[in-house]
Amino acid sequence: MSISPEARAAVLARTRGLKMARSVHAYVRGNTARFYTWLAESPVAGLIPQGPPIWICGDCHLGNLGPLADTDGEIDIQIRDLDQTVIGNPAYDLIRLGLSLETAARSSDLPGVTTARMTEVMIDGYAAALGADDEGAPIEPLVVRSVRREAMGRRWRHLARERLEDVEPAIPLGKRFWKLAPPEQAAIEALFEEEEIVRRGLALAGLDRGRLRVVDAAYWRKGCSSLGRLRYAVLLGVREKAAKAERLALVDIKEAVASVAPAAPGAAMPEDPAARVVAGALALAPNLGERMIPARLLGRPVVLRELAPQDLKIEVAQFSRKQAIAAARYLAYVVGVAHARQMRREERAHWRRALVRRPEEGLDAPSWLWRSIVSLAGAHEAGYLEHCRRVALAA
Repeated sequence: MSISPEARAAVLARTRGLKMARSVHAYVRGNTARFYTWLAESPVAGLIPQGPPIWICGDCHLGNLGPLADTDGEIDIQIRDLDQTVIGNPAYDLIRLGLSLETAARSSDLPGVTTARMTEVMIDGYAAALGADDEGAPIEPLVVRSVRREAMGRRWRHLARERLEDVEPAIPLGKRFWKLAPPEQAAIEALFEEEEIVRRGLALAGLDRGRLRVVDAAYWRKGCSSLGRLRYAVLLGVREKAAKAERLALVDIKEAVASVAPAAPGAAMPEDPAARVVAGALALAPNLGERMIPARLLGRPVVLRELAPQDLKIEVAQFSRKQAIAAARYLAYVVGVAHARQMRREERAHWRRALVRRPEEGLDAPSWLWRSIVSLAGAHEAGYLEHCRRVALAA
């Protein structure tokens, strides 16, 4: 039996509230809109430097970076979620990443001194990515190396067992996957009969001619900030025209909405949210962007992407002091690479000079970055406790 969209929305709203109440780190990850509201209201908002207007992630927290496979199966550590991408100030990605690392460090019971050191090395790693540092890329930390190693060993059977609980061609209904309403099923089947979707889908599979077949589909209860939007898992059969056998592909369909991240004045971006997400992904994370297709489903903009077994997120249950500092340097470098590929050489040099300028206070990191993280950490802590109170009262 399928669940109505209204009943589903109520369940998802409650689920989102519970997920955000798990920790202040989870609250930060699921609260992008408040992040930008509180940043704009912060007393240090006027100190944030204006970098070159480029595509930014907009929601650059720890969980949105990880290994991604390209269309040839090669793996790179890149930004893996571009829902909030806009052409804007690259400083926002650094602040968002810094706050995420601060809350992860606190969840690991690390002292504030560690946060201060993480802020310093973030600038070192980011500046190295701008191409003016002789030392080049920082050493990949253990927390990243381990997830990369896991990604390199994964195949379709791992994805099937993880997402589908089996290698048989069916999506198991239950806690994560819910039965579709008849209009949803019909709309998804019609989507994969559209000429452009078939053409793009076959091209991604390396085929000039062939067919796509919807084997199974379900509503996917996934993520945190995306809960309540359209989100579907579709198991596709992909067959070359003359071939008898078909291969299976698991496709994620995700609704695209307007970004809450501030865009640069006059920035020329696609008006359609799905096209904007794909354009940002191609600029920031080409491994992901090359596998994404903008479309419309049930009258709403959506982004389609085939899930690769190698696509993983960096999950940190506990940071040691050494791991936290190494991760801060390396992940800031990853973000810097995504930003730098969009800048001309003179833009990179100018932006790097602005970032590494030593502050008057003596902390070996820009005061705007440190003070932004401190201000936002306080606002999010208060907001998190109020959120937990509301969840407790509702329960």
